[in-house]
Amino acid sequence: MEGEISGAIRAKRVLNINYSPGNRTIEPHTFGRGSDGQLLLRGYQISGASASGEPTNWKLFRVDQIAKLSVSEATFDGPRPGYKRGDKAMKNGVIAEL
Repeated sequence: MEGEISGAIRAKRVLNINYSPGNRTIEPHTFGRGSDGQLLLRGYQISGASASGEPTNWKLFRVDQIAKLSVSEATFDGPRPGYKRGDKAMKNGVIAEL
């Protein structure tokens, strides 16, 4: 899964994931390790389920909680407004970022 996420960021490809409470479509922006070493993915969700009630917005996902992931053929233009390189959630290092 790590290679797929990193590759999707480099190629600006949309990801389809299953993450509670359901399926989501996201534009991946940053992938790295959090304070406890957990893998994290920061992305802009463009559609799908949302526990917060916001189906479109910036989201932070724990990779170990992604039940299913597929890289779409769809691409996106680049960083969304509000994107910040060097995401502070990735306290133990960024693996890939736009």
